[in-house]
Amino acid sequence: MTVLIDREIVIENLSFKGMSRYAKLVKSLTQEEVLEMFTEVIPVNNRPNSHSSASSTLDAGDTVFKGHDEEQIKLMNENCIILDWDDNMIGSGTKKLCHLMENIEKGLLHRAFSVFVFDEEGRLLLQQRASEKITFPDLWTNTCCSHPLCVDDEIGAKGNLEAKVQGAKVAAVRKLEHELGIPPLETLQKGKFHFLNRIHYMAPSNGPWGEHEIDYILFYKVAPNEKITVQPNPNEVRDCAWVNQQQLKEMFADKNLKFTPWFKLICESYLFEWWEQLDDLSNVENDFRIHRMV
Repeated sequence: MTVLIDREIVIENLSFKGMSRYAKLVKSLTQEEVLEMFTEVIPVNNRPNSHSSASSTLDAGDTVFKGHDEEQIKLMNENCIILDWDDNMIGSGTKKLCHLMENIEKGLLHRAFSVFVFDEEGRLLLQQRASEKITFPDLWTNTCCSHPLCVDDEIGAKGNLEAKVQGAKVAAVRKLEHELGIPPLETLQKGKFHFLNRIHYMAPSNGPWGEHEIDYILFYKVAPNEKITVQPNPNEVRDCAWVNQQQLKEMFADKNLKFTPWFKLICESYLFEWWEQLDDLSNVENDFRIHRMV
């Protein structure tokens, strides 16, 4: 049964008493407190409505970027969507600001999406993140993981869940092209997105970096008798592979392979159950809840 998402309802998985100390911290932060604590966050009404804010020339001199790839440094200037506990937009903050653990530990939260692309045979497209990536380099993950940016067509300006999902889909089309070379016209014409749910998680990465996101989970099914072009960007993707369920389980059993924390969380909690329903996702799509894993 499909759940209507014309209005947004947030259901907590745990009572406040049963929450972790970190979850209590994030939940307690008001929008005013976030703006006061993180002065680099630009309030919603003043946001620049541009993909990026700062100059990569300035960022390149930052010690946290020492030894990193220039193209990836530029991407750390992208304007992510800063959120409160209930996935309401507070303002705009750079990808760098959002991914520094010193900010994450204070509760800074942003919006993300994770796309799982399946071909007509039901195989899932995986990618291994490039060595050049600043966060989680060389790890295997789902097809595409990134962020809606704080621009008009990706923020979900109406504020309801349906609008936010549409914004995540727009961002997904953009990033599928950037990371995997999938032409936007093919994405729009050769298959269909399905919104499954949102997960809220936090995970440290390498060095000073980490993730703290409300992640929109999107399945994309290639239509029967259709194929999509996949030409990975080597600055983003080291390798990719189409796998069935058994092959993915064998990859997980291989101690030489490492996986992103969000992909592991999704696999352990949902993926194989959803995969079994790939032909008809109506019982599992459009879940309005935020599933907390913090």
